[in-house]
Amino acid sequence: MANEDILTILEQRLGLLKARWRLGNGKDHEYQPFDRGKDLLKIARSPVLIRAVLRVTGLYRQGINNAAKVTLRHNHILSSHLPKAFNGFNIVQLSDLHVEMNEVAMERVVDLLGEAHFDLCVLTGDYRAGTNGRYDTTLAGIARVRESLKGPIYGVLGDHDTICMVPGLEAMGIRMLLNESVVVERSGQRIHLGGIGDAHFYGMDNMEKAAAAIPHDEFSILISHTPEVYRQAAHIGFNVLLSGHTHGGQICLPGGIPITLNSALPRSMGSGAWKYHGMIGYTSVGAGSSIIPVRFNCPPEITLHHLHLLS
Repeated sequence: MANEDILTILEQRLGLLKARWRLGNGKDHEYQPFDRGKDLLKIARSPVLIRAVLRVTGLYRQGINNAAKVTLRHNHILSSHLPKAFNGFNIVQLSDLHVEMNEVAMERVVDLLGEAHFDLCVLTGDYRAGTNGRYDTTLAGIARVRESLKGPIYGVLGDHDTICMVPGLEAMGIRMLLNESVVVERSGQRIHLGGIGDAHFYGMDNMEKAAAAIPHDEFSILISHTPEVYRQAAHIGFNVLLSGHTHGGQICLPGGIPITLNSALPRSMGSGAWKYHGMIGYTSVGAGSSIIPVRFNCPPEITLHHLHLLS
């Protein structure tokens, strides 16, 4: 799809000026060096170096096998603020698919989705493996996963994703939340789901805008690619934050201790369930892999969140 066509579609959602800014800002960032960390960290994250070390140690094949073994992880969210109608409501979360990196892992994702029972699906970003260039293979890979999803589907963009993917994702029936919120209704009651743009690399998040239409006393969930926005989310008043980005470290020491999380946040928030100032958080380790298709001591996952009313 040409940029002119994408601009026309995004203009209807965002307005002309904001659509132009989003496209221009995204293009500028895509072709910047992706890892803007310290030189030592850049070297440590080099795919050539990591692959060479794993091959020398004889661990490369095992890492590839590990990355294909996606699991279905259950997480229980208990809240006294949850409307009664949503007691037992299930949300499946897919994060960091990086669909081109590991076809076997994506096949496993499809199989797990066929076995799971859920009422709503959220996608928390990083659909493609690369960080710039073409994304048609990404959309094709997401389309295969999409066939196994049911119910309403909502998503946000990650630091690997360009906003140019939005029309293609929405054509599949995935409602992308661009600093927006939607109402989810059940048996005459409702909760709110907000979603923000990537805050880690593109800086396209606007949480105030995403929360603007949400009454402060009603139950709300924020989906964000990165959990690094936890402070803002908690202080604004979201009850739950669902995110990904960290991969849980992807290559971890025994016991699941991450070597690096590539995120500015406490390590306790780097994977799984956590809390901050009364807000319930969950950081998915993701279903895919980045840089190279391996995992160690950090099994990939899709997550089934079970909502429970705490009486």
